[in-house]
Amino acid sequence: MSFPVDVVILAAGKGTRMKSARPKVLHRLGGRALAQHVIDCVCSLQPRSVLLITGHEAAQVEAGLRCGEHSAAQLQFVRQQPQLGTGHALQQAAPLLPDDGVTLVLSGDVPLTQPSTLRALLDLCAGQQLALLTLELPDPSGYGRVLRTAQGAVQAIVEQKDASPAQLAISEIYSGIMAAPTRWLRRWLARLENQNAQGEYYLTDVVRFAVADGQPVLAHRIDDALQVAGVNSPLQLAELERAYQKRVAQALLEQGTRLVDPARLDVRGVLSCGPDVEIDVNCIFEGRVRLGAGVRIGPHCVISDAVIEDGAVIQAFTHIQGEAAGVSVGPGAQVGPFARLRPGAQLGAQVHIGNFVEVKNSSLAAGAKANHLAYLGDATLGERVNYGAGCITANYDGAHKHRTVIEADVHVGSNCVLVAPLTLGAGSTVGAGSTITQSTPTGGLSLARARQASVPGWQRPRKPGQAS
Repeated sequence: MSFPVDVVILAAGKGTRMKSARPKVLHRLGGRALAQHVIDCVCSLQPRSVLLITGHEAAQVEAGLRCGEHSAAQLQFVRQQPQLGTGHALQQAAPLLPDDGVTLVLSGDVPLTQPSTLRALLDLCAGQQLALLTLELPDPSGYGRVLRTAQGAVQAIVEQKDASPAQLAISEIYSGIMAAPTRWLRRWLARLENQNAQGEYYLTDVVRFAVADGQPVLAHRIDDALQVAGVNSPLQLAELERAYQKRVAQALLEQGTRLVDPARLDVRGVLSCGPDVEIDVNCIFEGRVRLGAGVRIGPHCVISDAVIEDGAVIQAFTHIQGEAAGVSVGPGAQVGPFARLRPGAQLGAQVHIGNFVEVKNSSLAAGAKANHLAYLGDATLGERVNYGAGCITANYDGAHKHRTVIEADVHVGSNCVLVAPLTLGAGSTVGAGSTITQSTPTGGLSLARARQASVPGWQRPRKPGQAS
């Protein structure tokens, strides 16, 4: 853009129809707050500043939102107390808007507007003209109607509660998104009055002020209703969630990802896929997930904040929970079914994690295997370790976590307890059923279990009167 852009996002309302203690703009769609979608969209335009107007539960809203790490703009907050309408909200922001730019106004509960649409609106504004984003709707109920002259020029916007029957029949609606030269917008805001059905200061009144001042008012009319759809109820939020997921699935399919059923995919963050990725039904991806070439994800998996390298297979009902520490799965690894990888799990190439195995803050080098009913917490496993069924690392002493080191080529028999801190020497073997409390030597066999004793003819105790 040849002119600076300052963004104002309206997010002060309560959202009574959501029937929730949570502020409306913090309700989540695709894993992000509604207002965060709007912020991320406008930040992709590289604006000079982004101002969020807050009011209801302002502290909570302000704590839950931010500009992305790649944005040069810092998110600023302006509080509107009390909430006296959209025009009143802009009046609170006006002192922070320099006269040399364009003010782009959006709503914090309209999450699916696309950056390309906003660029087109700003191009239409060109730093000189008031530009409105409009849409033809078969049912325009609830929206302000765009009034035009017989020649088609935009003349005003009338809110539904103030519209006459003839005006209510108009199908072109104002989306709530506009771009205006700030030097003019500031003048128009100063002239707002609240003589209307709601007793509020309408931002839409700036349109008739512009016309009265001889300033051009242009409309960028689109045909994608989802881009201007707001959220006022749980039902609308659910409908937009499905629409959002459909868009995500279509984008993945267009880049070559194989989805068994696009309608049964949920991406609640950012999912990137290499070539020939296959994703089965009812999978949920949260946070940031990257799938390498040829990765296969089985049905009913939940994966968050993870990197899964080329050729890995994640089988059904696996739960990967990266959170802040992240999870990485190496090339050709196999995980699941019914496995759980917790934060800090780092799997090398060709590692096998089987059914009902849990891994937390542990690294497994190439070829290591834990195939059945096991727990690895705060552990380091070398190459080709075989970790037996029913084994656990006892990593917590009630106050501190301790680390278990299992060097290369160790074989741990079934049903062992490894009481950290300790090291199992390379190539050693731990006999089944052992509780190991001290480090073991390289290449040896370690046993720590009581000698078996058998008592012939022994009878269990019986209750009085119980038959033998």
